[in-house]
Amino acid sequence: QVRLVESGGDSVQTGGSLRLSCAASGYISGNLWMAWFRQAPGKEREGVAVIYNSGHITYYADSVKGRFTIAQDNAKNTLYLQMNSLKPEDTAMYYCAADWRPKSGYTWSVENAYPYWGQGTQVTVSS
Repeated sequence: QVRLVESGGDSVQTGGSLRLSCAASGYISGNLWMAWFRQAPGKEREGVAVIYNSGHITYYADSVKGRFTIAQDNAKNTLYLQMNSLKPEDTAMYYCAADWRPKSGYTWSVENAYPYWGQGTQVTVSS
């Protein structure tokens, strides 16, 4: 089992920055694919970014490329999402997810490909 706990969500104005964290615990030996998803009210959950093997592989949603950066600190078993130039459309509940199984550029953003999820942290961007 893998336990994930997100933190760092807040309310910010357009153009602001936030850094989300996701602390992993439990059986996390080896390389996990760790991802950020988000879900806005009335919308489906969507993949934001994923990282594997300390950044040897990363994928991003087109909507966040150039603004968000995913990173991980293996010594702390923590995943991060640095979010810059935030827009009102980034407002959502942000979730951390993890899986052992390999992902591709097409499958990384599939919600049901991840068995482990955190409880979410709210990000609100006001105009």
